[in-house]
Amino acid sequence: MAVQTSEWEYMNLLKDVLANGVRKEDRTGTGTVSVFGRQMRFRLNEGFPLLTTKRVPFKLIVSELLWFIKGDTNIRYLLQHNNNIWNEWAFKSWVESPDYDGPDMSDFGLRSQTDELFRAHYEEQMERFKQLVLHDDAFAAKYGELGNVYGKQWREWRTTRGDSIDQLRDVIHAIKTNPDSRRLIVSAWNPEDVPTNMALPPCHTMFQFYVSEGKLSCQLYQRSGDIFLGVPFNIASYALLTHLIAHECGLEAGDFVHTLGDAHIYTNHLEQIELQLTREPRNLPVLKLNQDIKSVFDFEVSDIAVEHYDPHPSIKAPVAV
Repeated sequence: MAVQTSEWEYMNLLKDVLANGVRKEDRTGTGTVSVFGRQMRFRLNEGFPLLTTKRVPFKLIVSELLWFIKGDTNIRYLLQHNNNIWNEWAFKSWVESPDYDGPDMSDFGLRSQTDELFRAHYEEQMERFKQLVLHDDAFAAKYGELGNVYGKQWREWRTTRGDSIDQLRDVIHAIKTNPDSRRLIVSAWNPEDVPTNMALPPCHTMFQFYVSEGKLSCQLYQRSGDIFLGVPFNIASYALLTHLIAHECGLEAGDFVHTLGDAHIYTNHLEQIELQLTREPRNLPVLKLNQDIKSVFDFEVSDIAVEHYDPHPSIKAPVAV
């Protein structure tokens, strides 16, 4: 008998894209199967929505979210927590710079998937890059920096007057003082910064909170969603953010609503998705927060965990950069 879990929302999205998607070209040159305008709803009282049809690395989700919350835009913090999910964009900046003195890494995203010797060179240079970011302050400041990505927009949105807005702190204050407001919104999409000052324009562009009957719900609008690799992270990340803010505000976690614009499957993920669709969802895990921590801004990775997580094995797939 199938477990009744909100993970079926995700599984049904996979089936929908395979059945109704159209072939589209994309920025990475990989190609996608895509649909436009889809929505999933995860009821957070049913369990924490960390996929069980494949293992999703929860600690990576935690460290990335805390990196956003801190307003950090340098990958050093992520590397210190053994989190490599943003490496490729910073690495690309370095290998395309005049300071790079290693073997040619052009088109590394695609060539590293097909050329064994190139892959070896790529891995060697990536490890060199990571060590430089971790241990060389000047190098980290220059090449570990991703520009005005999520954390910067959430915590220090620059205005035309030269001021800054801490959107996240402001929205938490508003939830506490004016919970019926319809303006509980944080935006990462800054049209001025998108073309010139971001390693990757934000895919999850804005989110809104809603308070009702003592529960905090969140809706995310995501302009572009890599359904196999990225979206499982996004689901868990924003569910976690909802829990953290509900915790600070003395509320229960309600629903997480995930609205997608271009929802796509990369063509080199189709076999992996076929495998995932053969698996039945299992019971969702339970989120555990350190109850001694009162503020969203004080949580560390060690303060957040899941219990009773029993997923199917992980499924590897290449990242399109």
